[in-house]
Amino acid sequence: MARMARPAASGRSSPESSRISESTGRPVARARKPLPSGLRSLGHRDYRLFFLTQFISLTGTWMQTLAQSWLVLTLTNSPAALGLVGVFQFGPTLILGLPAGVLVDRFPKRYILLATQASFAVITGLLAFQVQTGLVQLWQIYAAALGIGIATAVDMPARQAFVVDLVGSDDLMNGIALNSALFNTTRIVGPALAGLVLSAFGAGVCFVANSLSYIPVIIGLSRMETNGYPQENAGAGSPVERLREGLAYARRTPAVLLPIILAGLMAVFGMNFNVWVPLLARDALHIGASGFGMMLSSLGVGSLLGALTLAFTGRRPSARVLLATALLFGMVLLMLAAATGFQGPPLLAMILMAATGFTMSTTMTQANTTVQTNTPDHLRGRVMSIYLTVFAGATPFGDALAGVISDLWSAPVAVAIGGATVALVVLLIGGRMIRAQRRLAAMPDEEPVVIDV
Repeated sequence: MARMARPAASGRSSPESSRISESTGRPVARARKPLPSGLRSLGHRDYRLFFLTQFISLTGTWMQTLAQSWLVLTLTNSPAALGLVGVFQFGPTLILGLPAGVLVDRFPKRYILLATQASFAVITGLLAFQVQTGLVQLWQIYAAALGIGIATAVDMPARQAFVVDLVGSDDLMNGIALNSALFNTTRIVGPALAGLVLSAFGAGVCFVANSLSYIPVIIGLSRMETNGYPQENAGAGSPVERLREGLAYARRTPAVLLPIILAGLMAVFGMNFNVWVPLLARDALHIGASGFGMMLSSLGVGSLLGALTLAFTGRRPSARVLLATALLFGMVLLMLAAATGFQGPPLLAMILMAATGFTMSTTMTQANTTVQTNTPDHLRGRVMSIYLTVFAGATPFGDALAGVISDLWSAPVAVAIGGATVALVVLLIGGRMIRAQRRLAAMPDEEPVVIDV
């Protein structure tokens, strides 16, 4: 038996109290007026900068995502070609995701994010130029997706691990939930705006808007006081030893491992929206580019409601809630497959897309928070890189699989297979996940967690 210390609370101050800046050594001002419970993370100045600038950037990202999917489908008329965009964009995470976690635990996270955001700005700017001038070719879209994927492999674990530095462990679930709410607000605004712009001006304007949207993020990161310095013991040992330490902790801690497995399988089978949705809009529902935007916006509406529900009602993750929402996610996908396969009204499909978003958002926020709260501070970057490698690294396989199934049969069949698989996975691992969290919750904070080896 190996014994590992139970993850300790970070001891960071509340939003209303003062703290010392890592970079200047001076007290950092806090919010003077108490905020509603669901918005308490916004009491942290640096988190506000992070939150507001991300709104602009993510809106641009969603505009490009919609325009890019429609552009590839227009150029090739091939679901498989559309699925390859996801392969190039998320495939690098499979190779670089785990080493990126070692990097995140070794260097200040703010500096890492500045580098990745600058990379995104350059890559998307070059692609925007090609699209706007009408010179874009399919291989250039794939090359840009690959470049973005390489930067994303480092950006994602740094971003996720940076949240606890910005808000502290007590507000971690609220910060993650508000991040999810922000992400899904832009999922509504971005596709809706992109659908209008795409119909009126073409795809090029959407690409230009995204390339410019990274500028506020770079400015915001430059003005932050929090650097996200690594823990003192995070740099001990060689990079390989540090990577093995993170892998060993995740493997031997069921309360961490099982949510990672669930998130990965949901990504493979249930979250291939960049492939499914344009095909459903064009071939099953016959509602065109604007309808495609409305379907993605409906997904965003539901996701936003799910994130806000957790922000205002939840402080700690629950295995039962996580499993219930994951099961509902699979069932809603089955209903969406039936509604589109039998050519039901577009309004019904949009309602089901909203329900899909709600269950997806609540599930993924709970899984993310479960992994972070059950991980010690000095291992968080590495464990989150494992979580994101499994989650994002699974996306290329899911996109490719969804594209092939849609080619062979149809998009509704691909959606149905995905929903049934997610529901089955929940039923298979649900009992173990509940028991793992129950054992962890029963242990006093000062006692170590006993891990079977």
